[in-house]
Amino acid sequence: MKEKIHPKFYPNCKVYFNGELVLTTGATVPEMHVDVWSGSHPFFTGKSTLVDSAGRVERFTRKFAGGYFKK
Repeated sequence: MKEKIHPKFYPNCKVYFNGELVLTTGATVPEMHVDVWSGSHPFFTGKSTLVDSAGRVERFTRKFAGGYFKK
């Protein structure tokens, strides 16, 4: 291996989700703060959550309400 080209490796990197320590792994940073991990993702937990950003669900229901498909 070439010298001085590899980043520093932290074997005990702490991963935080919502301010709570969820796991420890190896990484190139000493600690990570994540928004989603397998313990909170609907695919792995089986619990679905609706994320509505900027009223997209309401726009969709308004657009396709009524006789849109009857044409």
